[in-house]
Amino acid sequence: MPIAIITGSSRGLGLALARALAERGWALVLDARGAADLERAARELGSITDVLAIPGDVSDDWHRGALLNAAGEEIDLLVNNASLLGPSPQPPLGRYPLDTLERVYRVNVLAPLALAQLALPRMTDGGVIVNVSSDAAVEPYAGWGGYGSSKAALDQLTAILAEEHPALRIYAVDPGDMRTAMHQEAFPGEDISDIPPAEASVPGLLRLIEGDLPSGRYLARELVPAAPALR
Repeated sequence: MPIAIITGSSRGLGLALARALAERGWALVLDARGAADLERAARELGSITDVLAIPGDVSDDWHRGALLNAAGEEIDLLVNNASLLGPSPQPPLGRYPLDTLERVYRVNVLAPLALAQLALPRMTDGGVIVNVSSDAAVEPYAGWGGYGSSKAALDQLTAILAEEHPALRIYAVDPGDMRTAMHQEAFPGEDISDIPPAEASVPGLLRLIEGDLPSGRYLARELVPAAPALR
């Protein structure tokens, strides 16, 4: 049974991907800051596959160690999905509180790298790391300097790790806009009901995890052909 660590897996994209992997026979180590939501996710997925759920903050050294210890000596997949948006509405960089920006970078950049550093010695050839990115990493949206620059840094770390570990497949993936709590938090009070759910991005992630595409940066929804239009 292959084993995956998925951070930020109590809701949204992390939970949607965890469901899909559970149905494919993966054992899961799940993480989230919200213990109650994570417990509900673990109960649901535990009826399908082996699940260990550990609530905590990925920026915490002890918590990261607990996730790796739970996964054991051989890890097939690490999905760095947990992210921190920062203030909402997003302040311009000229007024961005630096202590808050430091916190965003600890969660969005340093924690994924730290988890990768722990996981790499336990990954055999063909192992996969997926770092969830954003279009804000490549588009200079005004007011998104904190989150966007953290994802840009994550993209670059991903590319360098891929160069340094050619026997693994290491991806940065932009899942596209999703109807999630984080998206609503980014646009408070706006109607986001027309945005696709997180599940719409899962097929693209599965193609990377289960396929043989080379390491790189991908747009999840471009990896799966669109369904033909009904006539």
